[in-house]
Amino acid sequence: MTATTTAQPPPSSAPAAAPVTIGGYARTYLARIRGGDIGALPAVLGLIVLCVVFTALRPVFLTSANFANLFLQGAQITLIAMGLVFVLLVGEIDLSAGFASGLCAAVLAVLLTWHGQPWYVAVAAALGTGALIGLILGTLVAKIGIPSFVVTLAGFLAFQGIMLMAIRGGNIVPVRDDVVLAIVNRNLSPTAGWVFAAVTVGGFAAVQFATQRRRLAEGLTAPPTPVVALRVLTLAAVLGAAVYVLNLERSRTAIVSLKGVPVVVPVIAILLVAGTLLLHRTRFGRHLYAVGGNREAARRAGINVDRIRITAFMICSTMAAIGGIAAASRSNSVDATTGGSEVLLLAVGAAVIGGTSLFGGKGKLVNAVIGGAVVAVINNGMGLMGYSAGVKFAVTGLVLLLAAGVDALSRRRALATGTR
Repeated sequence: MTATTTAQPPPSSAPAAAPVTIGGYARTYLARIRGGDIGALPAVLGLIVLCVVFTALRPVFLTSANFANLFLQGAQITLIAMGLVFVLLVGEIDLSAGFASGLCAAVLAVLLTWHGQPWYVAVAAALGTGALIGLILGTLVAKIGIPSFVVTLAGFLAFQGIMLMAIRGGNIVPVRDDVVLAIVNRNLSPTAGWVFAAVTVGGFAAVQFATQRRRLAEGLTAPPTPVVALRVLTLAAVLGAAVYVLNLERSRTAIVSLKGVPVVVPVIAILLVAGTLLLHRTRFGRHLYAVGGNREAARRAGINVDRIRITAFMICSTMAAIGGIAAASRSNSVDATTGGSEVLLLAVGAAVIGGTSLFGGKGKLVNAVIGGAVVAVINNGMGLMGYSAGVKFAVTGLVLLLAAGVDALSRRRALATGTR
């Protein structure tokens, strides 16, 4: 009996994938939405609707002065929300982020005003305080096993008390340093604003096309070139319109000129790019998503889960410190209300409204920026229409509830369709 053998094809490298067509990409995108992967789409659509409605009801909403106010009002909330994304991604919560930002702002103001330290020493101390707070919270959660809700709720109370002691009760600590005040109260020159927009669009285009080429070279599907070009053109159009409006004269007197992109905008943009690269281009970012998606599976895969969770809390509190510095810059002082009131709730709301999942493992840093814009537009637009603070809180709460509901439904849909 003669043994028969089957000829095996010679090994070969994976062929490069051909770019999908626009129709195929659209069908794939719609299938992802039907499968529960909706991302920031509801927040983007809601932001567009809110802007159209408020502009129609109160035309002053779209003036350059009010447009600049939107960035200044939403800066602290957005910065804290960006940090909260890291904690939410690992399936935890940080209820102390608001007063952590207030405590760090108090450290900054006390060192600047009462101890005469230069701005870089005070800023470093504030950021170091934020990192230390995150280290303590993360260690208690990851090593001791106390639920993050309890640990950070205790931190919420403790940091408020420490902040009051730092500023000696109800004192208002003024901030006079020009560098710190410039973060929120100064603007780029019109030329610098256009350069900022050009660099941002150029960098975004380079990343988008490089990602497309890399995916095709690895045999993976990639969006077609017209879709990538449309993304770049959309960003260019939005940024171009924003810079044009912000470069218009906003001063009501001829004595002082007030125009240009607020300095806090490129600060947020730089942090957004750095955080996005950390999440999507590093091993730490991949491990963060893995821990949030399935903690036990991540542990079995050899990931140091405790270290990832502690680091997430440290990044969150450090971003809260940056938010506190922005708050001190905007109000030119620090008092007992800095970081308190509705700051934490609005920051958590911004992260969730933008599309970050409360269940962990899903979300992007840009979600916090979009959610922060939604919160700022609601507060600003309803204020222009003369509604009370109670009405604004109620509407913001309903929007947050709607976002959490969409998150829960999309997660259930993803589990049902097997896409998660």
